[in-house]
Amino acid sequence: MTNYKTVFFTLGILQIILGIFMFIPIIAQFIYKEVDSSFFGASIVTIIFGILFFLSNLDHDKKLSLQQAFLLTALSWLSIAIFGSLPFIFSNIEFTFTNAFFESMSGITTTGSTIISNLNEMPKGILLWRALLQWLGGIGIIIMAITLMPIMNVGGMQLFKVSSNDSSEKILPKSKEIALRLIYIYTGLTTLCAIFYLIFGMNLFDSITHSMTTIATGGFSNYNESIGFFNNPLIEVSAMIFILLGSFPFIAYIKFINGNKMIFFNDVQIKTFLKIIFVSIIILSLYLLFTNSNVFNFMAILFNIISILTGTGYVNAQFDSWGSFSLVLFLILMFIGGCAGSTTCGIKIFRIQILYSLIINNLNKMIYPKGIFVLKYDKNPIDNKFISSIISFIYMYLIIFFLLTTLLSLTGLDFITSISGAATSISNVGPGLGSIIGPNGDFSSLPNISKWILSVGMILGRLELFAILVLFLPSFWRN
Repeated sequence: MTNYKTVFFTLGILQIILGIFMFIPIIAQFIYKEVDSSFFGASIVTIIFGILFFLSNLDHDKKLSLQQAFLLTALSWLSIAIFGSLPFIFSNIEFTFTNAFFESMSGITTTGSTIISNLNEMPKGILLWRALLQWLGGIGIIIMAITLMPIMNVGGMQLFKVSSNDSSEKILPKSKEIALRLIYIYTGLTTLCAIFYLIFGMNLFDSITHSMTTIATGGFSNYNESIGFFNNPLIEVSAMIFILLGSFPFIAYIKFINGNKMIFFNDVQIKTFLKIIFVSIIILSLYLLFTNSNVFNFMAILFNIISILTGTGYVNAQFDSWGSFSLVLFLILMFIGGCAGSTTCGIKIFRIQILYSLIINNLNKMIYPKGIFVLKYDKNPIDNKFISSIISFIYMYLIIFFLLTTLLSLTGLDFITSISGAATSISNVGPGLGSIIGPNGDFSSLPNISKWILSVGMILGRLELFAILVLFLPSFWRN
């Protein structure tokens, strides 16, 4: 395992950090007089394993090859999900390992699906830990999407290389510099969100936890009714604003700080992202006005479209009662997702843009056979290798979605639960559709095998599919 010392050294650091974060809920336990040994025990176990990995790999070469980058990406999320489940397992609440792992995986992948059916009665420590998992998952995916994935050439992410001269040997030094700036921005947005929540009526605890899951576009809430519990338009408007801020590419924030003050108006992803929201609002509003006007609520339409498109999963209305067309629209929005380099998941806006441009380009070639049409993205030409990686990603995304749907149906779930469960797991959205896992339901009643299938879907979707799938190729390990 000498070749993988850098991988395990980094995993050790991540586990130590995770273990330190487990002490934070202990503060909440003391404040709310809910002290038990769950978080302390889980923290000690996690830190010990982290120290063992750290000390046994001190002589690593401080370089990360492409192969090691893929392995580190997969093991990071898997190990954090495993150790992140320990506080649930050690708690006084009766969590099975399956349920604890599902909740932890849903948290760290910022999915937001939950097996807890009585959130209003959960201990504060558990609620805070769920929020922390999503917050850590949010910043983790941003750093990975901006530093590792472009170099790994996963699904067209090479388009977002910070520098055209990046190579695998330069990953670690460059990552440290970029990661620090991203953490400052991410923490600043979280703090600002918490302040607005506090001003507009949330108590201190709710404002802290909800701000973490809002910026992470994770959607874990402290209440079964989600954001709808507060029944406060100002809180809902604040949530929408900060969900959008978390859905923008975080490299845009760095460019803004560096002097590009018009980046949020000029970025092609952000403009298309906002257009999709606007068009979806118009379509759904017209549909409800003409077919089901008694449930028409513009704030609910706006909020839930933004929440589902970004994969946040907060709800403030029972949108599963808005008619079949509404469900189809929300299912489509689940797949689209937000911007690359943000906390959102899904197919991503830039891939939708390039697929659209490719279709238009091919239609033009049919109309003008002798014409020369260069496919461009943001005024830059893109080559066939890049286009093939985009098409491959979208193809595999749909294949895995249908495979997950089939496997879920084989476990005894009905069609709506199976198809929406597959969509919500691979797109990391949170709530599904229907009476069981819909906006007012949860995943607690699903068979254990269904929860494991959904957990696999979550990590596949969060890590852009190929970062996981490539590990199962024998040629990957031989090279």
